[in-house]
Amino acid sequence: MTPKYKFNRQEFAGSLGDLGTILPIAIGMILVNGLNPSGLFLSVGLFYIFTGFYYGVTVSVQPMKVIGAYAIATAMSSGQVLAACLLMGIVLLVLGLTGAIDIIGKYTPKSVTRGVQLSTGTLLMAQGVKLMIGTSKLQLLHKMAEPYLTVQSLGPIPIGIFIGIAGAVLTLFLLDNKRLPAGLVVVMLGLLIGLMLGTKQGFGKLALGVYLPQWMPFGFPLKTDFMFAVFALVLPQLPMTVGNAVIANADLSKEYFGEKSKKVTYKGLSITMAIGCILSFFLGGMPLCHGAGGLAAHYRFGARTAGSNFMIGTIFVLLVLFLGSGILTVIYLLPMAILGVLLIFAGSQLALTIQDIFQRKDLFVVVVILGITLATNLGIGVMAGFGLAYLLKWEKVKI
Repeated sequence: MTPKYKFNRQEFAGSLGDLGTILPIAIGMILVNGLNPSGLFLSVGLFYIFTGFYYGVTVSVQPMKVIGAYAIATAMSSGQVLAACLLMGIVLLVLGLTGAIDIIGKYTPKSVTRGVQLSTGTLLMAQGVKLMIGTSKLQLLHKMAEPYLTVQSLGPIPIGIFIGIAGAVLTLFLLDNKRLPAGLVVVMLGLLIGLMLGTKQGFGKLALGVYLPQWMPFGFPLKTDFMFAVFALVLPQLPMTVGNAVIANADLSKEYFGEKSKKVTYKGLSITMAIGCILSFFLGGMPLCHGAGGLAAHYRFGARTAGSNFMIGTIFVLLVLFLGSGILTVIYLLPMAILGVLLIFAGSQLALTIQDIFQRKDLFVVVVILGITLATNLGIGVMAGFGLAYLLKWEKVKI
């Protein structure tokens, strides 16, 4: 029987597997939306530790991507983002405590769940490629392919492509290597490149100390912030959170860990995400969730126990407590292309969960959700998938 907690190279490598999702959005929301770096990464670290302890299996911690992407793209204020963070916490708490989320989960067809997983995996892979070629939102904001490296290209080719290809080849060769776990080797390669070619932004001001977090560093959001957040952020995010971070995530956890993931229920995930969002709100951070893509990333790179949660959570907490906002200086060492490599392999792991869908009608639902997601967003894809899945149960409708 596998112990509940393991602390070894595989778990450590797995704990780093989802950095490609967390860091680009976190850095973007700090730079563009003015969120508090210390509070943001402290809430991520504490949430990792808390959920690992509670669930007893590997659990992902991710930004809410619809909110993050839209907030960065439109340069929303910190008040608007934090209002969305608190509102998402309240909505998820109500869904969990009332049992409404269980009803939604019970009537969610398997084809819809797989459609969400395929769509999320595809989006992760696409984002990974963008990070390698230099076209992600964060890179476009900086107008640089590798904002924190002194070298931007080798001849006419962006340096991120070379770094990304090297990282991808390494990953392919080491993916099942227990002595040299792929995730650990690739992240170490990234840090080495950052130390050699990095701009070392902020290194001169880096100072060890004890930095305690601020409580509500931006004060309480305005009423107008809440009104704006409901329609611009919360309503578009909610279907994606329910579909991906609750239903698809619980399904994936059962697939990976079986009986050990008995606490990973729809109700449990809703309530812990609510706690994560409310904690992040008070620390000036970003809305947090448990994405299925994050779980796939941790698992693909070696995480098999809750020990991975404690490792990555402790790293974030210690960096914040001893470096304060200087944590960004360390994070800037990782090239964007390395984060892209992690996303590509995590996305492929999640997308391949559709292998157990064989019926033509079910496959049709899966690919329609993917198509709608690519054209609009995952929230709309989920809602369309629900309607289509139930329509196709009618025998008169043929595909």
